[in-house]
Amino acid sequence: MEGAELELERRSKFLSSLIQKKKSVEQQDHHDLLNVRVRASDMPTPLQNRAFRSARDHLDSMPGKLDSKRLALALKKEFDSSYGPAWHCIVGTSFGSYVTHSTGGFLYFSIDKVYILLFKTAVEPLDH
Repeated sequence: MEGAELELERRSKFLSSLIQKKKSVEQQDHHDLLNVRVRASDMPTPLQNRAFRSARDHLDSMPGKLDSKRLALALKKEFDSSYGPAWHCIVGTSFGSYVTHSTGGFLYFSIDKVYILLFKTAVEPLDH
């Protein structure tokens, strides 16, 4: 019986690896369509995809020159309203940063030639 259990375990791992590969390819195809490149992330995939789609939509709605403040504000507001405070967003073609973020709330990506840093911090109530 032990041999059969080992074979089932081997097959299960093989199928899991196939599923992971397929998901990875599908996610890369989605990134390619939006012209997105993830630079660093500690964020669940659904939130990442929401940020990519929102950034793409806002960029497409900007005729001509990039309005980085408008894009940063739009992403911050969207994530604050959907996922609670306190989200922060930095947008530009060249910037440096070093931030502390809440677990699961960090995404640094590029879309076209624009770099976007979106991150969440904990909000502590003020004691008066």
